[in-house]
Amino acid sequence: MNRGVREQSVIIAKGAHSPLCYPDVIGKQLAQSLDRLQTDHVDIYFMHRDNPDVPVGEFVDAMDREAKAGRIRGLFGGSNWTMQRMDEAIAYAERTGKQKPGALSNNFSLAEMLEPIWAGCITSSTDAWKTWLTARQMPNFAWSSQGRGFFTDRAGRDRTDNEELVRVWYSEKNFGRRDRAIELANRLGKSPIHVALAYVLAQPFPSVPLIGPRTLDELEDSLKALDISLTAEDLAWLDNGPERRRA
Repeated sequence: MNRGVREQSVIIAKGAHSPLCYPDVIGKQLAQSLDRLQTDHVDIYFMHRDNPDVPVGEFVDAMDREAKAGRIRGLFGGSNWTMQRMDEAIAYAERTGKQKPGALSNNFSLAEMLEPIWAGCITSSTDAWKTWLTARQMPNFAWSSQGRGFFTDRAGRDRTDNEELVRVWYSEKNFGRRDRAIELANRLGKSPIHVALAYVLAQPFPSVPLIGPRTLDELEDSLKALDISLTAEDLAWLDNGPERRRA
């Protein structure tokens, strides 16, 4: 905040990670985050995990209190939450006059996560999730939006040295998507990772890819995805190949 750009910045805070995933933790952890960030509010807040053993309304009440206190001034919602719990949370808020959960932060990428990277993680890359997100027009802040290296030369059918890549992403369906991303990238003069990022940006629901560049060069490289405009036909082809593209 030293540069005086707080009002031009959007700050996301997360809390309530397992095993401390309880409503009474939210306010305490948010206070710690605000102190460390040297600000009096965040713009977006996500619970890092869900705890199905706790009635969903208690979590909504806790986040609504922080919104009413001005410590969350925009959206709040859940990271790694299921459709069912999000629907229940929205219904509870509507029924009780509380602020509704207005954002989600689940995994979403062109490569579909086969099993959780970490316990309790949820992917929204399935057809059912895409339908739900589109119908709800629910913003999703997509973590691992570039497949954690699956669209770079770290991955390949003959490259099995990275245990996490193999366990989480290696399937013929995903390799088909990777092949098509490479093909389109070659036509556009871009890299496959740019196509993968453009795919997340082009969804028919608000989709915000979260990326983790370690250098300015990596950031500038990722921004090349903004030069790519994908149509609904392109999305379908990247997803499922030539058959669906001709349909």
